[in-house]
Amino acid sequence: MSVHREIEKFLRRTDMPASKFGRLAAGDPGLVRDLRNGRELRPKLEARLKAFIAAQQAAERAP
Repeated sequence: MSVHREIEKFLRRTDMPASKFGRLAAGDPGLVRDLRNGRELRPKLEARLKAFIAAQQAAERAP
């Protein structure tokens, strides 16, 4: 699954605003807007975003 799809699914599932996701995951509140407008990610940032999503999912599952 592409990181763009992963982000969109994460946003829907958590009801997190796109700007908050960008700010927390990458320090860029405009990140998701830019991705929706065609921005391409560098591999390092893509890995960082995937790690953020994975960490959030792990925290949700923790008791």
